[in-house]
Amino acid sequence: MGTPEKGLAESNEVVLVGRVSAPAEEQVLPSGSELWKFRLIVARPPSSTSRATVDTLDCVVWERRPARSVARWRSGDVVEVKGSLRRRFFAPAGGGRASRCEIEVAAARLIRRAAG
Repeated sequence: MGTPEKGLAESNEVVLVGRVSAPAEEQVLPSGSELWKFRLIVARPPSSTSRATVDTLDCVVWERRPARSVARWRSGDVVEVKGSLRRRFFAPAGGGRASRCEIEVAAARLIRRAAG
């Protein structure tokens, strides 16, 4: 690996449209930082190589503006999120070091409210 070829720009942009699996949860980290976490269920196109029909993706919101939208979402709402894929390192309660890949949401919008 190394640096990209001259003239090619690197990019880490994610746009997802899917269903919210459960209402977002607010979390305050030991550092005092606040974030909102939720999971997004995104349908996969049919494939002859995989039986999986959906991906369930962890999303995290650090900024206030998208957090206000996310806080009002309900299970089953269809939403769009824009952001980037991040690998976050943290110290779990049991000690040690762990990491998680998640979508760091920079913008979020409700497309359709869940029935009911």
